[in-house]
Amino acid sequence: MALMPKRVKHRKEQRGRIRGNATRGNTVSIGDWGLQTVQGGYVKATTIEACRIAANQYIRGEGRLFIRIFPHKPVTARPLETRMGKGKGEPDHWVAVVKPGTVMFELQGVSRDAARECFARLAYKLPVRVRLIGRPLGT
Repeated sequence: MALMPKRVKHRKEQRGRIRGNATRGNTVSIGDWGLQTVQGGYVKATTIEACRIAANQYIRGEGRLFIRIFPHKPVTARPLETRMGKGKGEPDHWVAVVKPGTVMFELQGVSRDAARECFARLAYKLPVRVRLIGRPLGT
């Protein structure tokens, strides 16, 4: 099942803007290899789930996958073929807001080539451009 918050203070949020680069969550901290965003955007909860399944199928218990993003933001939508007006639509799906530099996924216990191949499969599913990064030296 796709990720979503257990409870929220407000059912509907305004859209907002994605400005600046990520200052937190922008380095590999848990695993050995990370998938870092190059541009900002919204990643749906269903997309995160599809990436999780694809990565776990590829690593097959050899390594471990860590998901570093969570979909906190509700996106509303109006029903199809509905006239204008009558207020804001109902919550349709949940998205994670990612800024440039956010590390979305991390892998542990796999080689660089395996991580590159696994993250290439994930990058194909994602709506933002990404790159492979390693753990900083000395940590």
